[in-house]
Formats: sequence, C-alpha cells, structure tokens
Amino acid sequence: MEAYFIISILINILKNMKAKKKILIIEDDTLFSEFCSDFLKKEGFLVFTAIDGEQGVEKARKEKPDLILLDIILPKMTGYEVLKEIRKNVNSDLAKVPVIILTNLSQEKGKFEGLGIECYLIKVSTDAKEVIKKVKRVFKRKS
Repeated sequence: MEAYFIISILINILKNMKAKKKILIIEDDTLFSEFCSDFLKKEGFLVFTAIDGEQGVEKARKEKPDLILLDIILPKMTGYEVLKEIRKNVNSDLAKVPVIILTNLSQEKGKFEGLGIECYLIKVSTDAKEVIKKVKRVFKRKS
C-alpha cells in the first residue's frame, strides 16, 4: 500500500512538471535575463537562459521550449540568425515554437516580418508585467 502511495505522489509530481510551460530566454544582458527569468518563474513557468545566439539554438534544440524570448543583438549569432536557424526546418516542432522579440532596436521590426514572430517588444518601453501579459496571451491563443 505504501509503494502505491509513493508511486501516486511521483506521478502527480511528473504531471505538474509536464504542465509547466518552458520558456527560453536568449539574451546577452545577464541582469535583464535574470530579471525576466525571476518574474516568469514566479508566474509558474520553467525558464532556461542562453547568453548568445549559438547557445540559444543549442538550448532550443535540447530543451524544446514552448516559447522563446529573443534579443536581436547577441554574440556569435544575431537574433535574426537564431530565428532563421530555428525556422529553417518547417516540419520540426522547433520551427513552430512561438517567438517574442525583446530588444532595444525599434528600427529592425520589419526585418522579422514573415518569420512568424508573435510580437516585437522594445525593452525600454516594456516592463515585466507587459512581458508576462504577452507570454500568457501567446499560450492562451496556442491552447
């Protein structure tokens, strides 16, 4: 009977772990990344971070996030290159992952049209509550 109880608890833990949406933040500003990560974790999301474009693509392939927050100016690969890389195999699950651009470059928005981004947010005029609101809206729309 005790073994059944333990197995039941483990199954519930695994279900809860699966229920958490995974978000990958690809951002070279570690302070900003940690700030966003903390807010998203408090909202119940499982958060991974990458500090450059190459690491971002690797983590996206490994962790299979449900959403990506992507900066444009990154070391090793730009956000634009990251997005093209994850979208290149249109039949893969990774190509279907929603992406929110989070940057300070307002003039680059047009470059991302046609690459399937959810929205384009400017860091200096967007607070954490707005980011969380957009993230939740994407998940609500995708469910």
